[in-house]
Amino acid sequence: MKGYIHSFESLAAVDGEGVRCAVFLAGCPLRCAYCHNPDTWQISAGKEMDVETLVKKIARFKPYFGEDGGVTFSGGEPLLQAEFINEAAELLGPLGINYVIDTSGAVGLTDAAKRALNNARLVILDLKFWDEESYTKYTGHGIGDTLKILRYLNETGKRTWIRTVVVPGINDNEESMSRYLEVVNGINCIERYELLAFHTMGFYKYTELGVENRLKDISPLGIKEKDKLQEFVNKNLK
Repeated sequence: MKGYIHSFESLAAVDGEGVRCAVFLAGCPLRCAYCHNPDTWQISAGKEMDVETLVKKIARFKPYFGEDGGVTFSGGEPLLQAEFINEAAELLGPLGINYVIDTSGAVGLTDAAKRALNNARLVILDLKFWDEESYTKYTGHGIGDTLKILRYLNETGKRTWIRTVVVPGINDNEESMSRYLEVVNGINCIERYELLAFHTMGFYKYTELGVENRLKDISPLGIKEKDKLQEFVNKNLK
């Protein structure tokens, strides 16, 4: 089977536990206003690659993984290519290489998606906003699919990390963080909730692609501001 790969990061340290090889799959149903990788939106932007070639490429980095590392399937939205991930997992398992999925959850909960989630060591779920209105306004997609996947992860006891990008003037305050916490508190599978600071490093891509940048006038979020909100989340996550 062949999939569509946008890019690789050979030694990633922020995409799950340990040192990991990050595989960014092409294609995404969302159009997040703050996306720093609009070049991953179209599946046609990816390079076609068969499963065997991908696994051989990942296996080259195995000496660096140690006990905790492995591969992280990100995107784009990796679950759009869940069947490709599942075939890769069949070859990665015998090599002793685990995988993590970093997903927006903005996909249907198909049998293929369930299998990909079930066999992951860890799922990193991006919670964009806290309600239908905000999701639609800033991502072009509703919150329903993400909540379904979150409930499924909880039902199956899958280890889960939640991530949220904090954007100045949109959700950079404790009131907004409280709304996110209303969504996730009481969900037992969640191990941690990480906040990511909005940055502008991908702004040049919007110009190159001729895509409207809705946040072109927004400055990056300061680390101190992000850390203060992270402290608030850590204190109130239940």
